[in-house]
Amino acid sequence: MTLYPKLILDALATVRYPGTGKNLVEAEMVADNLRIDGMSVSFSLIFEKPTDPFMKSMVKAAETAIHTYVSPDVQVTIATESKQAPRPEAGKMLPQVKNIIGISSGKGGVGKSTVSANLAVALAKLGYKVGLLDADIFGPSMPKMFQVEDARPYAERIDGRDLIIPVEKYGVKLLSIGFFVDPDQATLWRGGMASNALKQLIGDAAWGDLDYFLIDLPPGTSDIHLTVVQTLAMTGAIVVSTPQAVALADARKGINMFTNDKVNVPILGLVENMAWFTPAELPENKYYIFGKEGAKKLAEEMNVPLLGQIPIVQSICEGGDNGTPVALDEDSVTGRAFLSLAASVVRQVDRRNVEMAPTKIVEMHK
Repeated sequence: MTLYPKLILDALATVRYPGTGKNLVEAEMVADNLRIDGMSVSFSLIFEKPTDPFMKSMVKAAETAIHTYVSPDVQVTIATESKQAPRPEAGKMLPQVKNIIGISSGKGGVGKSTVSANLAVALAKLGYKVGLLDADIFGPSMPKMFQVEDARPYAERIDGRDLIIPVEKYGVKLLSIGFFVDPDQATLWRGGMASNALKQLIGDAAWGDLDYFLIDLPPGTSDIHLTVVQTLAMTGAIVVSTPQAVALADARKGINMFTNDKVNVPILGLVENMAWFTPAELPENKYYIFGKEGAKKLAEEMNVPLLGQIPIVQSICEGGDNGTPVALDEDSVTGRAFLSLAASVVRQVDRRNVEMAPTKIVEMHK
């Protein structure tokens, strides 16, 4: 049997691409590098993006079509190309970001997202370029905390790639899965789907030059945490806890997760949230309703810094609900607490970067 290009193209014309409904030839997805050598055929299929969800199935369908409509004896080799530049490799993403910090908690309900939002705003008020990724895929709260629930991020072609443009508010660049899902519906995704969505928000977004990129992680330990540490070269992690014994037990697990050999992310420090209750009309009074200095004692026990203690006042809850983080008000008790926390984080990051500098120099000369 003699093979010629029209036989191959006619077979490929029977395969339809689900994204457009057109066949591979009509959609101009067959590259002009078709080669025939006896009973061997090779060519490339062109996709819009390197992450095209139909890529593997189209390669298999094209091979099957040639075996069905030409001959089962044809040796088929199919490569793939994409019109867009590929996403940077894991560990090389966000090269323009100086410091990447994960904010975690061992359990839910300790105010981790409130701390993340206000820390981001406080760092921006100190003059830093800040990005905030809401990585809590199953319970995104940042759109509400920043009063941007109706925002719909769009994509722009930048350096040959379609990149998501983050929402900006209060000097913070923000992305959340909450912008792309129905807020009234539960996100029922398996771990792999959630991880892939997170990789897109990290690697397929135009974050630009940032001094600090904060990642509000889901509570507990999950695939999401592993995805983040395997995708990004992280500066360190911050663990949030209340002074309560139950929260501290889970915070200890969170610290162990980051510092074990498989993850190996430095702990920048602990934040004690809800450290005490202070009535707005009696700012000097402190009522330790969840226990006293539990996170401070844990920090000493685990030999990690205590970055800050954040009190409870009514305004912190109201600020989260109405989209005006309390860190915007430098004259409030909690506003000052978050600015102090931001300054502590900067000092701790600077200290770590100085300690890491000799290691980086040694690696450069290897």
